[in-house]
Amino acid sequence: MSKTIRRAAMGGIATLGFAALLAGCASAPAETGSTNAAASNALPCMVSDAGGFDDKSFNQAGFEGLNDAAKKIGVEPITVQSDSETAFAPNISSLVDQNCTLIVTVGFALADATKAAAEANSDIDFAIIDDASITADNVKPITFDTAGAAFLAGYAAADYSKSGIVATWGGMNFPTVTIFMDGFAQGVKYYNEQKSKDVKVLGYDLTAPDSATFTGGFEANDVAKTTAQNFIDQGADVLLPVGGPIYQSAGVAIQESGKDIALVGVDSDLYESDPTYKDLYLTSILKGIKTATDTVVTDAAAGNFTSKPYVGTLENDGVGMAPFHDFESKVNSSLQGEIDDLKAKIISGDVKVSSYLNK
Repeated sequence: MSKTIRRAAMGGIATLGFAALLAGCASAPAETGSTNAAASNALPCMVSDAGGFDDKSFNQAGFEGLNDAAKKIGVEPITVQSDSETAFAPNISSLVDQNCTLIVTVGFALADATKAAAEANSDIDFAIIDDASITADNVKPITFDTAGAAFLAGYAAADYSKSGIVATWGGMNFPTVTIFMDGFAQGVKYYNEQKSKDVKVLGYDLTAPDSATFTGGFEANDVAKTTAQNFIDQGADVLLPVGGPIYQSAGVAIQESGKDIALVGVDSDLYESDPTYKDLYLTSILKGIKTATDTVVTDAAAGNFTSKPYVGTLENDGVGMAPFHDFESKVNSSLQGEIDDLKAKIISGDVKVSSYLNK
């Protein structure tokens, strides 16, 4: 097991361009959780998953939210970066030993370790991003119903595609990964129904989700690159890789192909957070991880921690779709209006988008 424990820097991280207001998820009464984290002695802490705090995506957004909250509180948080799954439990334990008052774990993969630590330390508050499996007075789930936002991106991808083929794949087969893929495929299906088209989705089949394509991890490596290349070779001209930095491998594959292929990002607006591939981004599917983390940490420090789940949706702007940026002149002139109208219909319930969070 290897790990890096570091004091979280107050600066030096690229600003993510998504300021979500999750007003629709009101906190439960304070008595449902512990209130040990008064601002005067609050010490918020965080454990990453294997992607690391510099993934320009999922972990980094949580890291920035922690820093923003800590700055307002007037404390210096402690962060621990996990290099592998075997580091999760020891890393959480190290933060318990350092008297952290709130420990935020970043990702569903840390659920078992978080649950065990919370059960063993009822006087410490925990929050876990992207997992709702733990029911405990001292654990707050932070989740995002990204299916609606992915639905919009799927619709946009289908409209933009010139080949009539788009593709999506994930890092690993977890609900918080497949929710993007499933929503994306639902959006393509809806587009086909509305426009009498037949845009195909590679990598994910709504009728056989167990056959979906996964790279087996969340690293930008040769497997992730080869996976992207396989879809490019099959004619896909819009790619949605879901799983932290695996999009970077897709970006390399696109550049090496020399073809006109668009990339859809996840979690953060990658056009803003990682300009390396900015000319490739059609859009990004947004999760308000930064704002949600900031809010939960700040509330806990004020003594207002609760275990009521924090859920981001299209309705409360906890999830969304990024602008088209450099693709604004490349997409059909009517597309943004169609996306805005479709978003309103999803919020009103006129258009149904299913996910594991709303079934």
